[in-house]
Amino acid sequence: VVRSGGVLRHAGNAGLAAELIPTLIEGKLTVALAFQERQSRYDLADVSTTARADGKGGYTLEGEKVVVWAGDSADKLIVTARVSGGRSDRSGIGLFLIDANASGVTRRGYPTQDGMRAADVTLSAVRVGPEAVIAGPDKGLAVLEVVVDEAIAALCAEAVGAMTALQELTVDYLKTRKQFGVPIGSFQVLQHKAVDMLTAVEQARSMAYYATMMAAETDARERRRAVSAAKVQIGRSIKIVGETAIQLHGGIGMTMEYKAGHYFKRLTMIDLAFGDADHHLRLLAAAGGLT
Repeated sequence: VVRSGGVLRHAGNAGLAAELIPTLIEGKLTVALAFQERQSRYDLADVSTTARADGKGGYTLEGEKVVVWAGDSADKLIVTARVSGGRSDRSGIGLFLIDANASGVTRRGYPTQDGMRAADVTLSAVRVGPEAVIAGPDKGLAVLEVVVDEAIAALCAEAVGAMTALQELTVDYLKTRKQFGVPIGSFQVLQHKAVDMLTAVEQARSMAYYATMMAAETDARERRRAVSAAKVQIGRSIKIVGETAIQLHGGIGMTMEYKAGHYFKRLTMIDLAFGDADHHLRLLAAAGGLT
């Protein structure tokens, strides 16, 4: 809804939006956003998948996308493809809607670390008509960047929820787990660790609020600075909260039967999504910081 629905909302293609958004809302249609490639790392403009015009308003798509979230179960795919320019040029990138079961589309699904699903998608001479062009090469990247910033804000909120649950779970464990005849939460050094977790969660919460408020900012530079700053803090807090939770739980924190490890796995995937903390710190530094 946030990623693919966001593309349909921002692209300005009223016909496709009217056709697809109601079925997305009803849960009758699943659409996955396929934009990552093996060589692109976190660079949204690094696109080698090509879209060759057929002279009739349609295109032929060739290329490969990796780690497409829910890509193995989606009904349709929104694909970034280069219509013109070099591999890393910011212009010439379009957004295309294709049927996930269309001729020439191959999907290889697999589980991700957090128990969700993703797929690598290969496009071989996939033909689409003019009605499948969601955004042309003059605006495709701009639409994608807005959607990614909104998705990061949403992930920040999810991360705060997961960290809050993990912090509360850990505090409850400290109150009930006994050693030397007393709850381990009575040991001052472990109380300090619990406070560090709470501080990290609240710092993340504040920056998640900030990202949410700035997600609709029309100034792309200011929006990206705010979102990157939030992603940096989220990543740092994830490391503190996740690692401390596992340490305070001991061995039980790593078992499949207990929730703590699953929260940390999901948080780790959130940190990596759309660029980890180090990546966004570099972006923020290049933009001059927040002040």
